[in-house]
Amino acid sequence: MKKRLAIAFTLIFSIVIAQGIGAWLTGSLALLVDMVHSLVDSTGLLLALVAATLMNRPPSKRHTWGFRRAESLAALGQGALLLGVALYAVVEGIGRIANPPHVDAQQMIWFALVALVLNLAAMAVLHADRDTNLNMRGAFLEVLVDALGTIAVIISGILILTTGFAYADTIAAFIIAAMIVPRAIILLRSAVRMLMEFTPEGLDLEEVRECLMTVEHVIDVHDIHATQIATGLPVLTAHVVVSDECFETGHAVGILEELRTCVADHFDVSVKHSTFQIETASFTADEPREIFHDYGG
Repeated sequence: MKKRLAIAFTLIFSIVIAQGIGAWLTGSLALLVDMVHSLVDSTGLLLALVAATLMNRPPSKRHTWGFRRAESLAALGQGALLLGVALYAVVEGIGRIANPPHVDAQQMIWFALVALVLNLAAMAVLHADRDTNLNMRGAFLEVLVDALGTIAVIISGILILTTGFAYADTIAAFIIAAMIVPRAIILLRSAVRMLMEFTPEGLDLEEVRECLMTVEHVIDVHDIHATQIATGLPVLTAHVVVSDECFETGHAVGILEELRTCVADHFDVSVKHSTFQIETASFTADEPREIFHDYGG
């Protein structure tokens, strides 16, 4: 995975250099915005590469989960940078509407074609690992949208060259900005959900409670919490109330195994890292029960 990220970073940074030279020579806003977009993408790939390296560090006494959350921080940074690029494209594009500058469409097309080839090469490198984790998915999406943006630059160049429509360059810049925003929001939403320790998407805690309540000798289940430590690592904690005699007869250990089996068979949760606190009714008699509230999202 790290090798693929390193190759993709080299390819995308090559695009930054090519498009930077092209934007300077041609005066194209679309090529400039796409260059900044590629620069953000290369930065994102570098962050993803750093995160992938940190994620492989083993847990320690100070970092019990290792650096698994590094992917969330990297994705948060990528999303914020992309929103900044989109805002810049809109502001600069509005400024050019009143007085569109001359754009060398022929050179613009050639530089965009070089960028497109490099983009496609980077996509091919990242394709196999695109669903490995949040970082790899974000990196692949960055390169994909960058390729679409480059196609928009090529089309605008062809329109300017064949029809003389000077606004095509500015319109292409707006299109690239419009493609950037949804991807940035998706990355930010996923990263924030993980960092805020929201319940993993697709996991219904009421259904989890009902499943645990089916285990023999279980009287009540309360204080259920679920969070996503990293991609592929959703964990669960719950307090499980059992009959007092279970501790006298030795059933408690068997109940624990049944609880783990119940969760493993019905839900996408890492049982290895999940925790079930087995307790008696008398032990929790005076403790307030934590219940679920619907906040609408």
